[in-house]
Amino acid sequence: MPGYLTADLPGVGGVLRARWSDFVVEELPFYGPTGSGQHTLFQIEKRGLSTLQAIQWIARELGVPPRVIGSAGLKDADAVARQHLSVEGVDPARVMALPFARKPLGPAGEAPRLHILWAERHRNRLKIGHLRGNRFTVRIREVPPDALDQARAILDVLAWRGVPNGFGYQRFGGRQNSHRLGQCLVRGDTDGFFRQLLGDPHPNDPEAVRAARALADAGDWRGALAFWPSASQPEERALAELARGEEMGAVLRRFPAQYKRLYVSAYQAYLFNRLLDARLQELDRVQVGDLAIKHDNGAFFLVEDAAAEQPRAERLEISPSGPLYGHKVRLAGDVPGEAERALLAEEGLTLEDWRLGGGLRLPGGRRPYRVPLWDLAMSYDEGLVLRFALPPGAYATNVLAEVCKGAVVLQPRLVAT
Repeated sequence: MPGYLTADLPGVGGVLRARWSDFVVEELPFYGPTGSGQHTLFQIEKRGLSTLQAIQWIARELGVPPRVIGSAGLKDADAVARQHLSVEGVDPARVMALPFARKPLGPAGEAPRLHILWAERHRNRLKIGHLRGNRFTVRIREVPPDALDQARAILDVLAWRGVPNGFGYQRFGGRQNSHRLGQCLVRGDTDGFFRQLLGDPHPNDPEAVRAARALADAGDWRGALAFWPSASQPEERALAELARGEEMGAVLRRFPAQYKRLYVSAYQAYLFNRLLDARLQELDRVQVGDLAIKHDNGAFFLVEDAAAEQPRAERLEISPSGPLYGHKVRLAGDVPGEAERALLAEEGLTLEDWRLGGGLRLPGGRRPYRVPLWDLAMSYDEGLVLRFALPPGAYATNVLAEVCKGAVVLQPRLVAT
């Protein structure tokens, strides 16, 4: 992740996510239910559960394929998250009758992990990005006595200059190497892909997994398979195919496209973060050649007169942007464009290299280097409590990184409430 915009201000440290209820996120929708139509719009509250897991559970109970359930975005698993979903051809009464609100779904001792809050008829399927933003309530425990004053100084800067819009650690997977897998896919490095996927043991891996990955590094696929945990799909399937002597290219072609797309997206995010880091201390200033994004509608335009556009940037109406590299992405001009092209060249790539096969042709896009922060409030209640809202696609962890600068992040599943 990029560095700190507020590097000159001390952070509060503290402990994050000691409990699921320490991190609450709620979607801010563009619209409510229409009251009629073939779809049912409903709101769920989940904790300790990913959005995809929630959708799979709901689909199973309703007897429908998961693909007919729409969402506006993915929400943290290690949190209390309230988000909207839609389902086609199912009556609201059936959705409300789902048993999740009445029985625990997690390990013994955990609170219920999924509730259906309301359900009403709606005309359209809910799609990714169909929300105004997300509101967060975050408790940071074990902070110093002057944490309120320290946090206020930092948040004043973020409200004035904008929040760095880098991609958080969540985008890079549990082993924090999803971008390396994507890099191998874009470069056509099949051998490197499987070394990253199945090898490279990490000290935090369970002992059996470390043994399996060490054997995979040595090319002993059959030996690695004997140690590999059976619940690790689709890695285990790929390893079993390699152990049978199947050719790597064929195994990669059969590897699920949704995972490959996730890895390539992580590589896009990694490269964006590198460009953001280079612009971090000037992310609120536009330059000639920038493709500036209008925050009210997402449209972007070429900056030809930086001095004329800078007042709009100071009002946080527009912001400079960086590329999510793809075969159709428009790159900036002048000095900003030189940096974008230089990074691509450093990676040994061209834009055409992003035109991948197997349904993985990523056209690319632009992302603002900063986003506005609003509905800001703070208080003290068993720790520092921050409340704020961000646009869709922005990471609350970027705000928390600036405020904490080194907080300890606990594993909430150990203390579920």
